[in-house]
Amino acid sequence: MASSSGSGSSGSLSAALAAAAAAGGGTEEELRALMEQRRAKRMLSNRESARRSRMRKQRHLDDLTAQAAHLRRENAHVAAALGLTAQGLLAVDAENAVLRTQAAELAARLASLNDIIACVSNTNAAAAAAAAGAAVAVSITAAAAAAASASSDPFLAFDGAAAIDDLLKSCPEMSFPLC
Repeated sequence: MASSSGSGSSGSLSAALAAAAAAGGGTEEELRALMEQRRAKRMLSNRESARRSRMRKQRHLDDLTAQAAHLRRENAHVAAALGLTAQGLLAVDAENAVLRTQAAELAARLASLNDIIACVSNTNAAAAAAAAGAAVAVSITAAAAAAASASSDPFLAFDGAAAIDDLLKSCPEMSFPLC
């Protein structure tokens, strides 16, 4: 580069020398010194510019290095937070599974209790109907007993419903489903 600028400056030097000689001002030696001074000033300016460019480049490299270190730290922080979140998710999933199982068990128990309530309600309704029917049966049985006592036949005097009731009351281990 220096050689190309040197050869380029010698062309402009001869043009400047020719212009100065035509103008009649200064000697060729003064012109050469002036041109050399300009060339030295230009070289110094170029060196300064290159130094500033290297400094900018170094500052940019330092900034990028600092940014990379910051991003690595931030990445580690995010990875740690992600790990904690994943552990929390696993814990919540496990708890959710337990709660779903408990909800299913409670729903089954509720359905069973509703069935029992329905059965008891039906039994109570049947018992009320049976009580009303028993009152009618008692009056019919009383009439039959009166007729049987008037009769001498021992089979007509047998009260089957009362005998079955007495049998069921005396044997509590014999339980019959109500529904």
